[in-house]
Amino acid sequence: MTKKQKKMLYRIIAAAIVLVIASLIPEETILRPIVFLISYVIIGYDIIKKAVLGIIHGQVFDENFLMAVATVGAIGLREYAEGTAVMLFYQIGELFQGYAVGKSRKSITDLMDIRPDYANIEENGEIVQVDPDEVEIGTVITVLPGEKVPIDGVIVEGTSTLNTSALTGESVPREAAIGDEIISGCINITGLLRIRTTKEFDDSTVSKILDLVENSAMKKAKTENFITKFAKYYTPLVCLAALLLAFIPPLANILVLGNPAEWSTWVIRALTFLVVSCPCALVISIPLSFFGGIGGASSRGILVKGSNYLEALAQTKYVVFDKTGTLTKGVFEVTEIQPQEWITKEELLENAAYAESYSNHPISKSLKNAYQKEIDATRVSDVEEIGGHGVTALVDGRKVAAGNVKLMKKLGLSYEEPKNAGTEIHVAIDGKYAGYILISDVIKEHSKEAIHGLKKSGIRTVMLTGDSRRVAEHVALELGVDVAKSELLPADKVAEVEKLLEQKTDKEKLAFVGDGINDAPVLSRADLGIAMGAMGADAAIEAADIVLMDDDPAKIALAMKISRKTLRIVYENIVFALIVKALCLIFSAVGIANMWWAIFADVGVMILAVLNATRALRVSGK
Repeated sequence: MTKKQKKMLYRIIAAAIVLVIASLIPEETILRPIVFLISYVIIGYDIIKKAVLGIIHGQVFDENFLMAVATVGAIGLREYAEGTAVMLFYQIGELFQGYAVGKSRKSITDLMDIRPDYANIEENGEIVQVDPDEVEIGTVITVLPGEKVPIDGVIVEGTSTLNTSALTGESVPREAAIGDEIISGCINITGLLRIRTTKEFDDSTVSKILDLVENSAMKKAKTENFITKFAKYYTPLVCLAALLLAFIPPLANILVLGNPAEWSTWVIRALTFLVVSCPCALVISIPLSFFGGIGGASSRGILVKGSNYLEALAQTKYVVFDKTGTLTKGVFEVTEIQPQEWITKEELLENAAYAESYSNHPISKSLKNAYQKEIDATRVSDVEEIGGHGVTALVDGRKVAAGNVKLMKKLGLSYEEPKNAGTEIHVAIDGKYAGYILISDVIKEHSKEAIHGLKKSGIRTVMLTGDSRRVAEHVALELGVDVAKSELLPADKVAEVEKLLEQKTDKEKLAFVGDGINDAPVLSRADLGIAMGAMGADAAIEAADIVLMDDDPAKIALAMKISRKTLRIVYENIVFALIVKALCLIFSAVGIANMWWAIFADVGVMILAVLNATRALRVSGK
């Protein structure tokens, strides 16, 4: 509880004690109204002050004005207990609301703890702490055990275990060693690390995350904007209705029936009407619900750039995926080695790795990684790359050819067709076909779960890729994707998304999920762009509306669950508040509801709505 909240709590306790004392004083004594007024001033002076300042500045119609008019009017009619009690319970509701907002904000504040206070650099053999903003790209910084990694970079010395929970929402520690990329915001748990920075602090992951979260409140959902406009017109209307209620019935009573006017009765009804009409439950609980949803998502490693995107996510009916780096790891690995009878798997892989040893192509790297032994350059000579076909070389004096089907046809050799999908590397030794090696982009661990979760929610899934049709069909079949489009250029992906946008209805939303720099145009074109954040390209993260910090596609289904729960809470609060308000307004107008009913309709509904809103912070599931 903050100092301001504690001060308010003390005021509530003091005013309540004075109110009880005033209630015990006999009604006929002059001391009774004086003690009531003391209690009222203790608890309500700030509301009266805000109402007066609002009138001076031309911002008349707000909850402070409604409360001030209603309670001062009640006291003016000698309803001291009711007027003071209404103000007391209103302040109790405000205190409770402030505490609930603070609890929601704490989830964001916990995320803000990833902001580093300093970076360590070595000067003359000593570690010196400097402002992260002062560290230039290429500087080697030192991160001690227990410290936050302040800036993105590459480890040049040391091994350690990293706690990435503040970024990804996952509690499982991650091992880090020399050559590994490391992002800011992680906590170094065990060993000392030296990191060569690859970005300035303002461009680092931690700065971007903080900027996204801090600015999320600026982008309001349609529901929030509706409530803001609703309150703008609603409050003046209910003030006018209360004024008419105070004067029209008694005047009509005189003019039509000739009975003396019961002014006090109708004024009290009008004042009760004002207290009931206060739109606190809607004005407070709706933004709080969205704030809670965004906070709950951020604690799971899902960054939502605004409540408008959280609302759009709940309306999403199409999710379009890029394949490489999104559903697959984007890392090519040898997945199958199929030698002929006269050669072993080890010999086939060795000859292919040596033949490709002078190339930096990802395919060549995957062969060398699978071989797992040091390449002896003296064993290779006469290397010749044949564009669009492959490579030939002398390995231990034997002529080795490694490449695609075109190379085998050029050499006049028959070859074996692989049964599985992937990039085929066919190998021939001394003019004799030796077999093939299959290299595939490995499917991510949770991709199948992601597609299954979305389809279970009634979402249509589409995969777009630049890979061959055979590879695309294999991945789509493995994951259960509804539609797969292959051999696409970045412009083709935009065109495919345009087609889907034309097919859907206005109320349905389309989300695109990608990670690469060439995905930025599609992310911008879709109704909702979702980027893989941890290893994704900066351009994709900038263009996206939602960022998944741990690159786990299964988090999309969780994000949808959070958004739908948040929207459900918002609609529950709107319907509940409006129904209770409408009933109590009618009851107060006809004299059934008194000031105590008004207290429930205002403060009670607000407390229940705020309690319901805080549920958005808690979402079960992965």
